[in-house]
Amino acid sequence: MTDPTNQPPASNEPTPPPVYSPPAAPAYGSPAPAYGAAPAAPQAYTSQGYGTPGVQDKWNVLAIVSLVSAFFVSLAAVICGHIALSQIKKTGEKGRGLAIAGLVLGYLGILSGIIIIVFFIIVTIAAVNDGSYSTY
Repeated sequence: MTDPTNQPPASNEPTPPPVYSPPAAPAYGSPAPAYGAAPAAPQAYTSQGYGTPGVQDKWNVLAIVSLVSAFFVSLAAVICGHIALSQIKKTGEKGRGLAIAGLVLGYLGILSGIIIIVFFIIVTIAAVNDGSYSTY
C-alpha cells in the first residue's frame, strides 16, 4: 500500500539545523569610486536609528531657571520650580532634579529671609525698650 498524503514516514530523530553558508564575497573587478568623486549619499535616519533626538533628551527650561534664580530671587525659584515639575510630569522632559533643587533652595531662601526679618524686628524692639535707640 502507498501513503495517500505522499509524506515520508515520521521518525523520532530531530531534524538537523540548516548548514551555515557564508555570504558571497564581493566581485573583483567591480569599479571603485574615482579619487575625488562625491561620496555616496548618507542613509536617512530611521525611527530606530541612532542619533535621532527624543523627547527625553530635551531639558525643561523652567527647571534651569528655577535653580539659577534660587541664588538671587527665592520666590521666582519656587514659582518656576512648581511650574517646571508640572510640565515635566506632562512632557517627560529632563530636569526634575534641577526643579526640585530650585524648590528646596528657594524655600530655604524664603525661610532664611523670614528668620532674618524677624530677628531684626526683635533686635529693634529690644533696643527701643532699652533706651539705647532713640527715634529723635
